[in-house]
Amino acid sequence: MWRDVGATAAAAAFSESQAHDAGATRPPAGDRLRQRRRKLPRRAVVLGGLAASLVVAVLASETLGPVSGLFADYASRRGERRDVRLPDGSTAVLNTATALSLSYTDRERRLTLNSGEAAFDVVGDAARPFVVEVADGEVRALGTVFAVRRDGAAARVVVSEGAVRVRPHAGGPSTLLGAGQQTTFGPGRHLADPEPADLAVATAWRRGKLIFNRRPLAEVVSELDRYAVNRTVILDDGLKALQVTGVFELDEPEEIWRSLERGLQVEVIRLPFMTLIRRP
Repeated sequence: MWRDVGATAAAAAFSESQAHDAGATRPPAGDRLRQRRRKLPRRAVVLGGLAASLVVAVLASETLGPVSGLFADYASRRGERRDVRLPDGSTAVLNTATALSLSYTDRERRLTLNSGEAAFDVVGDAARPFVVEVADGEVRALGTVFAVRRDGAAARVVVSEGAVRVRPHAGGPSTLLGAGQQTTFGPGRHLADPEPADLAVATAWRRGKLIFNRRPLAEVVSELDRYAVNRTVILDDGLKALQVTGVFELDEPEEIWRSLERGLQVEVIRLPFMTLIRRP
């Protein structure tokens, strides 16, 4: 982006005007002052445009956290895992790029997962239900430990202990999930039937790990990108189906890429803000 700025028509016009000014007869001091005043807005616009572009790039990459985190009660940066103690004594663990808002009243403890993923360990309170709103539905805790992940407008719920009741906003029957079960829901789709969850895999991020068992490289890359500022591009479509098995440490990203290079016989090229995967 920085290289291309110098190739724009605006940059060419600015350079030409500078060269013309340098070759012209030096005007009186008063005229020079007026010229500088006329040039200032143009320079200010150029610098302001560059600054605005940088701000937009940083916000889009969510380097400092999700944009929704600007208005949330709790938020985590990309790649960060954050422990939060809630006002009622319950706890929440925020995964990467997560934003969580609270709305506690005397009759209800309602939270909204604006983006990302969070695990909750809920303190029981029969007078004030604990409800997590996400995407097009809500999850009501029944004294439990569970995690909710939001992927765009879709959501996944995994229960580690106790039980939760999941209810879609679009109507229809709710679903009761017990320990070791999961479900998904979102706009335009019905609430999926409960199915067994691999808790070791689903909760590995809480221990700073990612676990994959014969998963395609494209899926692995998509998951890794949730924790990194860089975006990853697989240059050869034939590589996307390569299967990956392993336990990866989130705090050692360079070792993750080295492991993929060794295990899949691919070449990983690390660039500013981008990672490329191709055949060697």
